[in-house]
Amino acid sequence: MNPQKQKRQARIQRHKRVRSRIFGTANRPRLCVFRSHRFIELQLIDDEKGHTLLAARVPLKDARKGGSIISQKAKESHITGVVFDRGGYAYHGHVKEAAEGVRENGLIA
Repeated sequence: MNPQKQKRQARIQRHKRVRSRIFGTANRPRLCVFRSHRFIELQLIDDEKGHTLLAARVPLKDARKGGSIISQKAKESHITGVVFDRGGYAYHGHVKEAAEGVRENGLIA
């Protein structure tokens, strides 16, 4: 198997493991992170209804800013806490920066 394909499959398996343990509700939605080569995407998802409540997409270098943007949008929607879903990525670098940006603006993650 192609090494890149193998790496992607491993991330998907890790994400499935994480998703088996966490669940978002309307009061405390799941903060899902997706990282591409150029962007980081953050979504607040209500798993009970299967709806995306809020979303933000920023360049990777602005991951902390993306976290603060989604946090401000959540406050406007009267959301105070979230369940963090790292999406199978390691919790360091841009993923960690996004989570810290969310916490800096008072959203409980």
